[in-house]
Amino acid sequence: MQIHIGYKLVYSCPKPTPMIMTLNVHYSLASRLGSPDHIRTNPSVPINAYRDGFGNWCSRLVAPQGDFEISTETIINDDGQPDEVNYGASQCLVEELPEETLVFLLGSRYCETDRFTEIAWGMFGNSPTGWGRVQAICDFVHQHIRFGYEYARATKSAWEAFSEGNGVCRDYTHLAIALCRSMNIPARYCTGYLTDIGIPLPHGVMDFAAWFEAFLDGHWYTFDPRNNERRIGRILIARGRDAADVAISNTFGINELKHFMVRADQVVT
Repeated sequence: MQIHIGYKLVYSCPKPTPMIMTLNVHYSLASRLGSPDHIRTNPSVPINAYRDGFGNWCSRLVAPQGDFEISTETIINDDGQPDEVNYGASQCLVEELPEETLVFLLGSRYCETDRFTEIAWGMFGNSPTGWGRVQAICDFVHQHIRFGYEYARATKSAWEAFSEGNGVCRDYTHLAIALCRSMNIPARYCTGYLTDIGIPLPHGVMDFAAWFEAFLDGHWYTFDPRNNERRIGRILIARGRDAADVAISNTFGINELKHFMVRADQVVT
């Protein structure tokens, strides 16, 4: 199947403002794009691109004073299959984990593993290891947190989401990651597009989504504690330790986000 993806963001800046944008589809999916998802700006400004320490494609620019629009639109090919399932995937011993996964065992800005270790082992220490343990964590997070955009807060951490019992998709993801890491399961934060393909109406307002990947049996597998089901049309943009590593925009100056639109819908022929 083909999926139409894109976004339009409009910022208002009182003076020229440097920005770092993480908005391009992940390089591992680039071959599936019908055309490159180049960032378009209005007014036009120079854009310099680079890869960050996690391999994500980032863009640097300076937004001019006044209203500044950032957008893209393209088609991506998708196999139409839901997220992969491997119920038999086992958990690796820490001493046998590949070195590149170890950073995803450690605490990070929004995932305070030091505060969760005792709680996590008390809650999940007797659960099946491997896939079953990660799913048990997702089940708990899905039931524990009440979703609502009014609960969104840029500084909200996994511990605060756990304590307050509410949040948005990034809060579900941070809490699940912190609990996985506390159980010695490497977990990394993901952001991207998520379609409503196969989901009954009514659909909510489209937004960028957050989920995570857990390292089991030598592979990274997708888990989504917010929706807690295998979904079709999940399109990765970036991975990192938590939301601080994959923010769609980092702005270095005062600004206002005046307009925000994301689309990810199946092309009907």
